[in-house]
Amino acid sequence: MEELKQLEELKAARSRVAEEIHRVIVGQDETIESILIGLCSGGHCLLVGVPGLGKTLLAKTLARILSLSFKRIQFTPDLMPADITGIEVIQETANHLERSLHFLPGPVFANLIIADEINRTPPKTQAALLEAMQEFQVTVGGKTYPLPSPFLVLATQNPIELEGTYPLPEAQLDRFMLSIYMDYPKTADEMRIAETMDQTGGADIKQVLDAEKILQFRQLVRRIPVSEHVLKYAVNLTRNTRPQEKDCPDFVREYVSWGAGPRATQHLVLAAQTKTALRGDVNVARDDIRGVAEGVLRHRVFTNFNADAAGIDSRQVIRKLLEELPDPK
Repeated sequence: MEELKQLEELKAARSRVAEEIHRVIVGQDETIESILIGLCSGGHCLLVGVPGLGKTLLAKTLARILSLSFKRIQFTPDLMPADITGIEVIQETANHLERSLHFLPGPVFANLIIADEINRTPPKTQAALLEAMQEFQVTVGGKTYPLPSPFLVLATQNPIELEGTYPLPEAQLDRFMLSIYMDYPKTADEMRIAETMDQTGGADIKQVLDAEKILQFRQLVRRIPVSEHVLKYAVNLTRNTRPQEKDCPDFVREYVSWGAGPRATQHLVLAAQTKTALRGDVNVARDDIRGVAEGVLRHRVFTNFNADAAGIDSRQVIRKLLEELPDPK
C-alpha cells in the first residue's frame, strides 16, 4: 500500500517537473521524458544534437527544479583529468611551521553534471569520468572521495562536427544508460522560442523535488516487478543485435559489426521499470521495453562498412529489429 502511494507521488512529481521545465524549454517532450528516466533510475545520459537546441539550459533548469547542485564542464583539447576530479595542494599552517596536503574538489563534485562536448577532449581526460560514472567516487593521490548523491552525468555531443574530435571508446559509451537524440524543434515550437527568447532566463522556477526524494524514487523503481515474458523479450532483443548469434536477422548480420552486451539488457529492464513507474503503474509491458529500446541500444550497436555505404545507421537497424522481432513464446 505504501509503494502504491509512492507511485502516485512519483507520477504527480513527473507532471510537475515537466510543467516547470516547459516554463523555460519549449517542446522536446521525448528528451525530457528520457532524462527523467535516467534521473529516477540512476543512469547517465548522452545528449546528441546540434548546437543551440538548449541542452545546457535543460540540464541547468532541471537542477533548479530539483534543488540539486549543478556544474558545467566544457571539454576542450587541453583539458586535463585533474581539471575534472580535483587536485591536492600544499597548505601551510598559520605559523608557517607545518605543511600538509589539502584536496581541492573538481567540478565533478556536484549532483548534476553536464559534460559539454565530451568528444572534444582526449581519451585520457574522457577516462577521468569513468570511475565517477560507474563507482560514484574519484581517487586522487591514493585517497578515495565519494561523490554527492544523487549523481547524474549528462554529456553532450555534436553529431555533425567530426574534425578535431575524439570519439568516445566503446567502454565509456557503455557507461551511459541512454543515448538521447535531440532533433530540431517543430515549426510551432520554434515560433514560441523566437517569441520568448528574452524571457526564459528569468522564468520563475519552483522546486518540485529534492535529493532525498529522488533517492527514494530510485529505490522504488527497482522494486517494480517484471514478468518472465518481458524479461525474455528484453534478452531476445539484445541478443538479436549481435551478428555472431546464429538466429539473428539477416540484415543485422549484413549491417552490424558488434551488438549490445549484457549491460544493455539490464538497462532495458531498468529503463522500462522507470518508464512504468513514472506513469504510476506497476505492470511493465513489452511495449515499455520497446519504448526505451532505441535510447538504450543506439550507442551500443556498431554498424559496419556495408551500412555506411547504404546510408544505414544504428537507429534504423534498431527500428527494423523492433518491427521484425517476434514475441517470445
